Amino acid sequence: MATPPPHPAIHADAQLYTKAFLLLCISHALFAGSFNMMIPELPAYLTSLGGGEHKGLIIALFTITAGISRPFSGKLADSIGRIPVMYIGVIACVVCGVLYPVLAFVNGFLLLRFLHGFSTGFKPTGTSAYVADIVPMHRRGEAMGMLGICFSLGMSASPPLGSWLAQMWGINALFYASSIMAAGSMIIIYNMPETLPQKVPFHPRLLHITRDDIFDPLALPSAIVMILCYGSYGVILTLAPDQSDSVGIANRGTIFTIFTLASISTRLFAGKLSDRLGREPVLKVSALVIALSMLAFGQAQSPAGLYFASVLFGLGNGIFSPAINAWTVDLGDPQRRGRAMATMYIALEIAIGCGAALSGWYVANSMSRTPVAFYAAAVLSVLGWVYLMLRKRV
Repeated sequence: MATPPPHPAIHADAQLYTKAFLLLCISHALFAGSFNMMIPELPAYLTSLGGGEHKGLIIALFTITAGISRPFSGKLADSIGRIPVMYIGVIACVVCGVLYPVLAFVNGFLLLRFLHGFSTGFKPTGTSAYVADIVPMHRRGEAMGMLGICFSLGMSASPPLGSWLAQMWGINALFYASSIMAAGSMIIIYNMPETLPQKVPFHPRLLHITRDDIFDPLALPSAIVMILCYGSYGVILTLAPDQSDSVGIANRGTIFTIFTLASISTRLFAGKLSDRLGREPVLKVSALVIALSMLAFGQAQSPAGLYFASVLFGLGNGIFSPAINAWTVDLGDPQRRGRAMATMYIALEIAIGCGAALSGWYVANSMSRTPVAFYAAAVLSVLGWVYLMLRKRV
């Protein structure tokens, strides 16, 4: 079967910072902000509803749905197009933001966390495939780094804003603001040109998923590294808000801002470095930095200690993210980029979900157990480094 011709606007020597790429970056920042702005306040909110023992499910349920939806989003991105897949993810954020104040009871809240996960199951998959379509191959790492910077900007700015809104006008104002921000993300990508050369109309049969749609064996190495190194993020999302309270940090969003700002400082540089030196050398460094950050979180007993740990994690994450994204695209079949990215993102959701659920279950509101959860995450990151050291190149 002949390879389909590329989109007319796409060619090997295309510029990186085109209007389409910049609009996509802005949309991605707003999307990230829409669901990250509420994370610092959700543990306390769930406790106020009477479900404090379920804190580990706040992130775990979100990531379960995101993981389940990845095979569908990957297949749809390679069939109906990148843009519709992005729309599905953003619409999920808009709807859930409106419904949180309505379903203000434990089971309703947990149901919404489950449904909200469809957002990250779809939007990043479509976005990553779109970016891979429009950027020059030799600048792919740089492009993923810039996209990650914009995502991190949304993450860094939104948690303190969300906590401030909740403190000033109540938690419902935070939920509505989340929905509005997601709507802004959707408006920006409206009328952007589709980059899939031969898209097909949606048909229910496209929702029939086979093993081949769920898993791209070519992307297995990046999936393994993701699972081992990114469970730490789930641990932070679950334990950092309570840890902030325990050391006397008033605004729970501060920790998230610090580590995402630190992440931004390294993303573009690390993306370019992975283009020059290769993905695996950069990933080895990031795995060790993430492990050190987990040890620092485990030892943190003051605001300064927690800030230092957050900076370390941000640096490690900023090095890791663009390299793992670009590596996944490198490893996968160029004609099935959506599936390759979906495989990597499934691994991401598994990592975050397991890290969140297991740490929440183990700690169980007993702060004395918190260090052990972080130390376990450090061990996993070291195992990621070991895998990269031992992996045979094919």
